[in-house]
Amino acid sequence: MHILIVNDTKIPAIKYGGTERVIWGLGKALTQMGHTVSYMVAPGSSCPFAKQMLVYDKTKDFDIQVPKDVDVIHLNWMPQGIRITKPYLVTLHGNIGHPCILDTNTVFISADHAHRHGGEVFVYNGLDWDAYPTSSVNNHLAYKYFHFLANASWKVKNVRGAIKITKAAGKRLEVLGGNRLNLNMGIRFTPDLHVRFRGQVDDVKKAAYLSKSQGLVFPVLWNEPFGLVIIESLYFGCPVFATPYGSLKELVVPEVGVVSESKSTLSKALQHAGDFDRKKCHEYARDKFNERVMAANYLGLYEKVLNGVPLHNKAVEVKAENLPKRKYLEMLP
Repeated sequence: MHILIVNDTKIPAIKYGGTERVIWGLGKALTQMGHTVSYMVAPGSSCPFAKQMLVYDKTKDFDIQVPKDVDVIHLNWMPQGIRITKPYLVTLHGNIGHPCILDTNTVFISADHAHRHGGEVFVYNGLDWDAYPTSSVNNHLAYKYFHFLANASWKVKNVRGAIKITKAAGKRLEVLGGNRLNLNMGIRFTPDLHVRFRGQVDDVKKAAYLSKSQGLVFPVLWNEPFGLVIIESLYFGCPVFATPYGSLKELVVPEVGVVSESKSTLSKALQHAGDFDRKKCHEYARDKFNERVMAANYLGLYEKVLNGVPLHNKAVEVKAENLPKRKYLEMLP
């Protein structure tokens, strides 16, 4: 089978990229399974295992830019007003914030993500763990801090909540993805001395911090569609302490972390981070959220659309009542 994977960003991800890492791992796994993969992505992209690297020209018909020998198109970004005659599906990676009708061949990335958008079909993201530095998981190391991993300037990721939770617990926090002085959303300076800001880190630095962390503190204030930082942290043996919004109540099972809307509950849980089996955290991420499991699940969906079977039997409708009632979700005291 020849699969064309489409997205509007550049691959590979140099520092951090969510969708970029997912579609890279997917293409690599499909190739290893004996399929042919081409990409239609942003200019400047490169990939050693792809048959072709194409760039979408907005001035031309999308359909005529698709190689004739492509069997199925996997869109991760939907160009507006395009004509597609070959079998296709589209993965939605984000949240829709308004009522609308989605394509019947839409794939979501968690059960909660699907439900909130009026669908049923989902495939969990997986990552190519071979691309990460070797994870050395040891329950007996003297871990010194917790970590927060996300774009800290984005309010819904709630770095402030992570700071308050760790401060209440008397624990250090390493913020990976933010700076003490933030000018992106007005002037914001964080004076708390128990926090260290490391800015955006590459894979090597990220692995170094995660491998020595007691756990991930991730009190997001929105319905997280999936949360790659969850599985990355677990891969390095870090239990997760998070809010139960979106996919997090699915991903963070009791064996690998704690989910709660309460700041005090999460801060108390940090005191017992050492009770979690870091090896189990690592194995859970390694075995459940890898690129080959993801690719196998997508192959089943490719077969369906190739046979003319829509992935959903009815319209996928995003209803107003399923949208958040507040701009952002909230944490209790």
